[in-house]
Amino acid sequence: MNRSSILLPRGRSIDYGQGPAVMGIINVTPDSFSDGGVHFDRHRAIEAAMAMVASGVAIVDVGGESTRPGAEPVALAEELDRTIAVIGAIRSRSDIPISIDTMKAEVASEAIAAGADLVNDVTALRFDPAMGEVVREREVPVILMHMRGAPRTMQKTIDFTDVVGEVAAELETYTASAIAAGIAVERILVDPGIGFGKTFQQNLELLAASSRFRSIAPLVIGASRKAFIGRLTGRQSGAPRMAGSLAAAAAAADAGAAIIRTHDVPETVDFLKVYCAIRST
Repeated sequence: MNRSSILLPRGRSIDYGQGPAVMGIINVTPDSFSDGGVHFDRHRAIEAAMAMVASGVAIVDVGGESTRPGAEPVALAEELDRTIAVIGAIRSRSDIPISIDTMKAEVASEAIAAGADLVNDVTALRFDPAMGEVVREREVPVILMHMRGAPRTMQKTIDFTDVVGEVAAELETYTASAIAAGIAVERILVDPGIGFGKTFQQNLELLAASSRFRSIAPLVIGASRKAFIGRLTGRQSGAPRMAGSLAAAAAAADAGAAIIRTHDVPETVDFLKVYCAIRST
C-alpha cells in the first residue's frame, strides 16, 4: 500500500511518511500483562494519557478488556464504565487521536461518540457482527488484527505450517470481508498479532517478515513488552523489557510499519526520531 497517512474523522490524519506513528497503550484493566493494572484507576489512566501527549505520542489507545493469553471476557457494562469516561476526559483536554481497543460494537460506538477516532479490534470484526456496521457508518479507520480463537483460548491455536503465509492469507480474508461490509479500503489497517496465539519462534518469524503484510494494508505492530522479549532477555515482565521492545520497534520501522503500539512512549518516540533520521540520511 503506497500511502503515508491515515485519514481520521473531522478532516485530520496521522502521518507516517517519515517513520512509524507511535500509539501509546492505556490499559484500563486490573490485570494488564504489562503493568499489573497500574492504569485501572480512571484518574491515573487520564494522567498517563496526558503524559503521553506531552511526550509526543501520535495516538492514544484505550482498552478496557484484557487480551492477555487466558484472559476472561469482560461484561459490556463494565467495559463501558472503564473506557468511555477516560476517552471523554482525554478528548476534553487534547485533540490527540484516540483509538478504542475493543471487540464489542456498542463499546466502539459509545467510544466514538465520546471522542475516539479509530477502532482497534483484535478479532478483526469477527466477534461482534455489528462492529463492521459501526465502523462503516461512523467512517473511522479500523485495525484488523490476526488472532485465531479468543484470548482465553488462542494459545491452543498455534498449529501453523507456514506462519507468515497463513497469517498473510487470513489478514487478506479479513480485509476482503471488511471491504465487502462497505468499509472503505483506505480506512483499513492490519496487525499480524504478535503474541496472540503464536509460539516464541512464530513471533520472531512474523516480526522478521512483517514487511510482507504491507501489501495488504498499512501495517500496525504491537510487540511492546511481549513474552518473547522476556524469553530472549530474561526479563520477567513490564518496564524491564523496554530495551528489547525498542529492538522490536527498529524491526517494525525497517518493515515500513505505519503504527507501533508501545507502553513506553517517551523512549519509543525518541528512539524512532533518531533511528529513522539516521536511516533516511
